[in-house]
Amino acid sequence: MAKPLKFIDETFRDAQQSIIATRMRTEDMEPIAAEIDKVGYYAAEVAGGASFDVAIRYLNEDPWQRVRILRKLMPNTPLQMHFRGQNLLGYRNYPDDVVTAFVHHAADQGIDVFRIFDALNDERNLAVPLKAIKERGKHAQLQLQYSLTESRLGGPVYTLDYFVSKACVFQEMGADSVCIADTCGLPT
Repeated sequence: MAKPLKFIDETFRDAQQSIIATRMRTEDMEPIAAEIDKVGYYAAEVAGGASFDVAIRYLNEDPWQRVRILRKLMPNTPLQMHFRGQNLLGYRNYPDDVVTAFVHHAADQGIDVFRIFDALNDERNLAVPLKAIKERGKHAQLQLQYSLTESRLGGPVYTLDYFVSKACVFQEMGADSVCIADTCGLPT
């Protein structure tokens, strides 16, 4: 194939976040990590969303240590992190210097691919983390949030033209790839 499909494993982040509220401990991930590394995934998403909050608040674990352990156990698979643009892993905007320092630290700990989004597809909230990702020479995947104003694609805002236009903006900003996410499970 000229452009083969690439798969990302989300077992260690999204799968367990959705099923067991991100309560999987690092020690539970360790036995399978080497097997996942053998599959040949484009990346494995190992951090982001609620994983940091839960690791600290409920599991008494260092989320950065988890990244370092998985990096060691999965040397052939790029590690991916998912976060909320300027909000990082929190629920408010953080200052630019904090965002930059966070991204640089994540890259230094072993994150290779960063999937970032803004809930309203506001590219201004992606600009600072995107710049920080590029400064570290890592892959920046900008996530386009799928949404609807009607029960089907269309309505006054979320049209096919809207999504194509926004993807073009992300490309112009320097995204290495664009992901379309239907995080609410909206039927079309």
